[in-house]
Amino acid sequence: MNADVPRRLAELTWQEIAERADTSALVVPLGSTEQHGPHLPFTVDTDLAIALCERLGHARAGVILAPAIPYGSSGEHAGFPGTLSIGQEALERLLIELVRSADVFAGVFLVSAHGGNAAPLHRAVTRLRHEGRQVCAWSPTGSADDSHAGRLETSVMLELRPDAVRAERAEPGNTSGLEEIMPTLMRSGVRAVSPSGILGDPTGASADEGHRILTRWTNDLLAAFDAWSPVRGGDL
Repeated sequence: MNADVPRRLAELTWQEIAERADTSALVVPLGSTEQHGPHLPFTVDTDLAIALCERLGHARAGVILAPAIPYGSSGEHAGFPGTLSIGQEALERLLIELVRSADVFAGVFLVSAHGGNAAPLHRAVTRLRHEGRQVCAWSPTGSADDSHAGRLETSVMLELRPDAVRAERAEPGNTSGLEEIMPTLMRSGVRAVSPSGILGDPTGASADEGHRILTRWTNDLLAAFDAWSPVRGGDL
């Protein structure tokens, strides 16, 4: 197998896993299936998580990429047709059982690109660590007034999947900070604070900006992985 190509669970046999699992971290992309305004697809968070995990797999040895988990806790977007959510309790249980089943690996690194997953993800990791398991979670960061389907996510999608972006439909949404709108959002959902589903302003987004954002996120991700990793091997 070519050393500079990420190893993917979907392409390996159980014998090949047995040969390297105890010296490899399983990296799991965690996303969501939820509305992202009138101009972006439902898969934005999953697309971002996969892209970041791919970059980690290219940059570090001792990584095996798991298939993505495309469903998360997205109840706040239920007012928009097409959003699919499994809720906090189910997501927490899913992550706990998934990591427990991965004890053959040196550790499990969870990369979540959906803010709504944060609370159940934190609870799951806390419990798993209490059980003595090697597990870590990381998420990319952004601005509080550009938190959903705004300039940041639109720029990244223009870099990753430009054909999936309906740029002509992009429009300013609610640009208030999360702290200001969170009480209403938590009580009544995103639609109550933004009829379009956008929290931010995607106008002016560009692929160049998306490339810079992805580079920054990748550097942050690599630093977090290196600080945690139970695997030795360094750069590929």
